[in-house]
Amino acid sequence: MADSDGNFVNLVKLCVGCSSVDELEFWQAERVRSGAFAAPEHVTRMRPKRAEEVLNGGSLYWVIRGYILARQRVIGLERREGSDGITRCAIVFGGEIFRTVAVPRRPFQGWRYLHRDDSPPDLSGRGARESSLPPGLEAELSRVGVV
Repeated sequence: MADSDGNFVNLVKLCVGCSSVDELEFWQAERVRSGAFAAPEHVTRMRPKRAEEVLNGGSLYWVIRGYILARQRVIGLERREGSDGITRCAIVFGGEIFRTVAVPRRPFQGWRYLHRDDSPPDLSGRGARESSLPPGLEAELSRVGVV
């Protein structure tokens, strides 16, 4: 990974099959524990064309139930060949999942670039744990400055 000089871009992706950040954390930990992955990763069809910028300090922001709720630092982009012989890209993460301010996001396919100025901030302290509030309510409260 390149040293971050402030010139980076993030990715945003739907977290298909997970209904909470806790579920994402559990799923990734199980995959590493079982030996399926050496580190948390997500395998996708295409390698980002802006790989250098992603690896220069970028994160992947996860959309869960229609809201960006978490991010993980991208520490590598590795080539993977599937059992079908098709080459794919593994997005390798640093271990920690950071919860973010809830931001609504419409469904899309694949992943998209997310400029750092458009990326939601991390939650800190008490808010960094799983919220019992529905993401829509949490997003609205955050928008008006309550949480």
